[in-house]
Amino acid sequence: MNALLPTPQLAVLRRQTDPRLEWLCAQIARNRFLPVPPPELHFIGDGDFRAIGAEFLRHFVRLGGLRPDHKVLEIGCGVGRMALPLTQYLDSSYDGIDIVLDGIRWCASTITPAYPEFRFHHLDIANGLYNPDGRIEGEAATLPFKAGAYDFVILTSVITHLRTADTGRYAAEIARMLKPGGRCFLSLFLADATARAGIAKGTARPPFRDAPGVELLADPEHPNAAVAYDEEFLLGLFAAHGLRTARPVMRGHWSGQREAENFQDLLVLEKGSAP
Repeated sequence: MNALLPTPQLAVLRRQTDPRLEWLCAQIARNRFLPVPPPELHFIGDGDFRAIGAEFLRHFVRLGGLRPDHKVLEIGCGVGRMALPLTQYLDSSYDGIDIVLDGIRWCASTITPAYPEFRFHHLDIANGLYNPDGRIEGEAATLPFKAGAYDFVILTSVITHLRTADTGRYAAEIARMLKPGGRCFLSLFLADATARAGIAKGTARPPFRDAPGVELLADPEHPNAAVAYDEEFLLGLFAAHGLRTARPVMRGHWSGQREAENFQDLLVLEKGSAP
């Protein structure tokens, strides 16, 4: 179930892609009227802001099963790189949360006035990389949303900056907030045997340390900079909260041991239906 998605399956996915989605993503990627945050707010990684957002919209729909009527929560919304493309797709509502106040201010002042159903919330949760002085410890955080409120939860490169205790807390909160049958889309570093081989050979980027245990760190002196997780452990952690893989993991090329279109691994989880 968690093997690399074979090339034939990728080809089938492409053939089954709605041409309207492909048109929309292409328009978003080159739409110079969609706002882009100023350079000083680009704390979420490099690359073309609009093009990356459009590519992930394609992933959300094609791999995650996102629909226009879904209510969406994004944990770690940053400066709206995923939210802006979603304004062109969703007919429902969106909530974005982040621990970096400047990013939330930009989104709230730039996106919400044009799209009132897109709301942005700051949570002062501590993180050694992004918010070291946060008042709330991640392992004790409760997100300010009702149980069963969302159809689709997004975390792009969020687990990659969380330690085990915080990750476990987020897993519990995601399970609480998702509706039965709802899905969670994550991009992250999953260390299976192939990825661990790349880490041991030194081909992985980031250069994670080859070590036993469920966490692999790229920089032990700054542990939140980049975190990979043992795959069996992480899937078990989510499964303990009723969140199980909805489709095979789409492997990334970060380990240097695989050919892939995406950098990080893409994981889709689904909450079991209520009995």
